[in-house]
Amino acid sequence: MKARTKKLLLLMLAAVLLLASGQVQNSLNTDRDRLGLTRVAPLDDAPPLLAFTTVALGGFRGLISNFLWIRANDLQQDDQFFEAAQLATWITELEPHFPQVWSFQGWNMAYNISVKFTDAKDRWRWVEHGITLFRDEGLRYNPNDILIHQQLSWLFEHKMGANLDDANGYYKTEWAKEMQPFFGPQGTNFADLLHPATPEAAQRLQVLTNRYKIDPVFAKQVDDRYGPLDWRVPETHAIYWAAQGLAAARRNPDKVKTEDLTMLRRSIFQSMLAAFHHGRVIANPFSEVISLGPDLELIPTVNAAYEQMMAEDEPMRDNFGGAHRNFLRDAVYFLYADNRVADAAKWFKYLSDKYPNKTIIDGDTNSYPRNVTLDQFALATINVDIKETSQERVTADVQGLLRRAYFALALDQNDRYVSYLRMAQLICENYARNTLPTKADKTTTPRIPLPPLKALNQAVLDQLLDPRPEAPGALPYAARAIIRTQLGLSPETNAPAVLSTNLPAPVPTNAPAVPPAH
Repeated sequence: MKARTKKLLLLMLAAVLLLASGQVQNSLNTDRDRLGLTRVAPLDDAPPLLAFTTVALGGFRGLISNFLWIRANDLQQDDQFFEAAQLATWITELEPHFPQVWSFQGWNMAYNISVKFTDAKDRWRWVEHGITLFRDEGLRYNPNDILIHQQLSWLFEHKMGANLDDANGYYKTEWAKEMQPFFGPQGTNFADLLHPATPEAAQRLQVLTNRYKIDPVFAKQVDDRYGPLDWRVPETHAIYWAAQGLAAARRNPDKVKTEDLTMLRRSIFQSMLAAFHHGRVIANPFSEVISLGPDLELIPTVNAAYEQMMAEDEPMRDNFGGAHRNFLRDAVYFLYADNRVADAAKWFKYLSDKYPNKTIIDGDTNSYPRNVTLDQFALATINVDIKETSQERVTADVQGLLRRAYFALALDQNDRYVSYLRMAQLICENYARNTLPTKADKTTTPRIPLPPLKALNQAVLDQLLDPRPEAPGALPYAARAIIRTQLGLSPETNAPAVLSTNLPAPVPTNAPAVPPAH
């Protein structure tokens, strides 16, 4: 065979093999995309550096990102946080479609780096970095990824919402300040967001959607299903992003695992439970940090969320059921403490019918619902809470006692009124003693202080004397008039009842003033 003929045959064979490899590559790309192993579609609106590295570096991007990751860890160990953060940005730009990269870097900023600082403002800056990394960048390149949605939800639920970080009060306050312009002073306004009637309202809507990536239509759907929610508190946004993750899962059912859905459902009901425990903002004129208390209006929707989760996830039904039973116990007790005895009795019966073979009093092995009355259950729980160091439970106890005090005052039972006030003060003092910091803390302030007793008293009074017919927890007109007369307040008018005063409400001459907590 002539050399020229051999070369032609080799060229033809190479062309055939090249064509065949292209077909195989298309099949591989399809399988990789179906399994979620890589992203083969072109990047839209990518930064120049990311577009360049994606095309030019190819498979070498992984090697480079590994080196940068090692270098970033070394810098962090040396407390060179800003340099480490810059390297983290480069790592995410090299591997934008690898969710674990976003998960690690966002978590690292919000948890590991933030606690290196003692000032709350510095900590908050790093927590916000973690949130924006997930929300603005991670979901930009992975809009349907379950892990990033869950991690973002977890930051709101745990890092900001829980009391484990000493600066958690500052986080909650700063977030409430950021959200209040959009959702109003009560955190429930959707009218201006859904139908902006002024240029200012339209501008606020644009900021909410562009900067915070919150879709008001979807947010309203979340609120209708799980609310009413206060959109100034972190737990509400934890619910929002977990719900967004479930919506993404429905759009891509082939790429979702059962445990992924369980993870998102757990984020929702855990955040709803937390919102029930401390999802109501209490006006506190004595501190720059907001105070939170139980939101009893969420009880029906939290219960419905538990029921739904148990119905949709049979393997986790028993696990969810234990949490559901604990929630019902708290709901009954909080309602009873708030003097809403009829509602407490209704949910006590629900608890008894739902879990008849589970004890309901800690430490009492015979406390099955059939053997215990509502009053016995509440009394046993109160005895436990006297030594309690849970801020949300003690807040509920104190506000419940204050509410009962004003009920007694409306019935002209001044001795009982005084007794309830003193009990509320004693519980506050006992909580302060039980939460004293250790010598190593170098401070005399409790790590998780209660809202001042004056602020709690004012919040209860504002609610009881609210003249709006639809106001939850408000007293009838006759009872409001008696209390106003007893306390020396001006007669009720048609104006909104906002008793926002920095001073405690006056009390009858034969009763002590509400003292501040020590």
